Amino acid sequence: MMNKSQGSETPALQISGLNAWYGESHVLHGVDMVVRPGEVVTLLGRNGAGRTTTMRAIMGLTGSRKGSLKIHGTETIGMPTHRIAHLGVGYCPEERGIFSSLSCEENLLLPPRLKGTSEGMSVEEIYDMFPNLAERRHSQGTRLSGGEQQMLAVARILRTGARLLLLDEISEGLAPVIVQALARMITTLRQKGYTVVMVEQNFRFAAPLADRFYVMEHGQMVEQFGASELEAKMPVLNELLGV
Repeated sequence: MMNKSQGSETPALQISGLNAWYGESHVLHGVDMVVRPGEVVTLLGRNGAGRTTTMRAIMGLTGSRKGSLKIHGTETIGMPTHRIAHLGVGYCPEERGIFSSLSCEENLLLPPRLKGTSEGMSVEEIYDMFPNLAERRHSQGTRLSGGEQQMLAVARILRTGARLLLLDEISEGLAPVIVQALARMITTLRQKGYTVVMVEQNFRFAAPLADRFYVMEHGQMVEQFGASELEAKMPVLNELLGV
């Protein structure tokens, strides 16, 4: 019998032979991926490699999907998006979806708590983690900077009680000081036992944060390795990604 240290724990996310389509376009071709509870995993790849489609497929937001996609051991391949979310998954897409007419705090309070998940973070805990948002709590959504909007998009998910976070290009186009704040946020979430899957173009941001890396090309996983192997893998990454 395997003990815990040998990895008998149910994966937070287990994808096997995942194919996905947008209309007639076959975008994912047999994706395999495992993410253990409490891990930070980064998906690397050039634009168009299929990384965002993988995130969207996990949430049931692509066209048809085939294969197996288990979240905390539950098969979700036939489930609609709202049921997948209720398993404790939060998706932060590139377009942040902040409501411009609402204040920062109203945006934060908007999504309902997920039933059947552990309690989400309280507003106070969120403000502790994101002091910028506490200062801007009464500001309109449109008046927040890009970085503040990004923090708010993640904070909103944390309030729902989701423990598996899918973060798509959260550092894109933001000032270095904000990117550093987001890096601290991910480190804190990891310490709190959250599981994070990130799609990142900004390699310098993603590299120090991740426990493991997957590399995608043409809708398939072509490489996977742990953080300790990163240096040895740099020549391959240069070739695949041009980093």
